[in-house]
Amino acid sequence: MTVAPTPVFEALIVPHRSLTGAGVSALIGLLACFSVVVGLRFGLLGAWPVALFSFLEIPLAVVLLMLNMRQARASELIMLTADVLTVVRTDPAGRRTHISMSAAWLRVDLDEDRGLPHVVLSTHGRRCEVGSFLHEANKVSLFEALRDALHRGRNPLFDNPQLLDG
Repeated sequence: MTVAPTPVFEALIVPHRSLTGAGVSALIGLLACFSVVVGLRFGLLGAWPVALFSFLEIPLAVVLLMLNMRQARASELIMLTADVLTVVRTDPAGRRTHISMSAAWLRVDLDEDRGLPHVVLSTHGRRCEVGSFLHEANKVSLFEALRDALHRGRNPLFDNPQLLDG
């Protein structure tokens, strides 16, 4: 039986969504009520094109909000052990891709492209961007945390009480 290596660094990155499932349901309900009231009002006034568009916007809004909620199922798991950095990406459909890179030669860079930072991992000619859906400050924080974890892994501190003066 093999023992899995202990992670030195682990981060689960998910896209930020301000609405929960209950919030989306409440928003759809409010939008539907408002659209029905507007549609009926203009329908009674004889402006049937406005009423038609008012009733058509409800399913369109529902589809767009459901697509937004589906995108929230994406994630990225970054796990660094003493030997390997693994990135496991899960797309909104649930499909996973694994990328593994040797930690010995790994570089973590913060590239600035048109003023926007990108956290890029590279080793032996392979490049991989991580945290692409994070905000700018969070990308910088991820970069610093990964850089520090790599530094600690390559430069461990040994606590040997026998070497202390005293």
